Amino acid sequence: MLNDQDFLRYSRQLLLSEVNTEGQERLKSATVLVCGIGGLGSPAALYLAAAGVGTLLLADYDLLQISNLQRQILYKTSEIGQLKAKIATQNLTALNPNILYISLPHKLEGTWLDQSVSDADLVLDCSDNMITRHAINAACIQFNKPLISASAIGFNGQILVISPPWKNGCYACLFPSKQEKQYNCRNSGVLGPLVGVMGSLQALEAIKLLCGISTSSTGKLYLFDGILLKWQTLRLSRNTHCPICSVS
Repeated sequence: MLNDQDFLRYSRQLLLSEVNTEGQERLKSATVLVCGIGGLGSPAALYLAAAGVGTLLLADYDLLQISNLQRQILYKTSEIGQLKAKIATQNLTALNPNILYISLPHKLEGTWLDQSVSDADLVLDCSDNMITRHAINAACIQFNKPLISASAIGFNGQILVISPPWKNGCYACLFPSKQEKQYNCRNSGVLGPLVGVMGSLQALEAIKLLCGISTSSTGKLYLFDGILLKWQTLRLSRNTHCPICSVS
């Protein structure tokens, strides 16, 4: 149930007919796993906390570095050298203390990953490497959890929303190889606002799914050109031989 403070804090989104009290209560009772609290995970976690998602599982085992601050807006210079998952919990609590934040300062793999995905209603893949992305995708398929994956490099971003019953396939159908891509933000750079856009869109899609807002974005890959401000949309098709989702 929503209390008086909830009605005040979330008043602007409660005015939306697509959200209203029913949607807000669904947000309050939801658990979202954010895999990676960096350039994508920072804005995503901020907006989910601000929107009133009841429980946020914050997974990141990295220490904050000075090079992160150009795009990872959840952190401050004085926090360099500290665990991101711990700092994220502190800073998000300052934004909205009415949320349950659970820090997961360890590598998401094996039992840790399975348990975290199993505990969540929805998963945001904000990671930065192919092995982790494939592992998250496989766990979401195994535990039947919706997945919102995004990435960004240079001036280009992409976002993908997939959910049960996986009729449009999964991340492995689209990117079957686990080999790391030649270019990434570490060797090619990325503009801060670009990851902000993609992370914010992950939060938007998460809120829509949790509130039960009808969407046509599931099963599509959206490609964003940050220089031309243009979008390209690709519809996914399931690989009937996919070792991950074809047997789900």
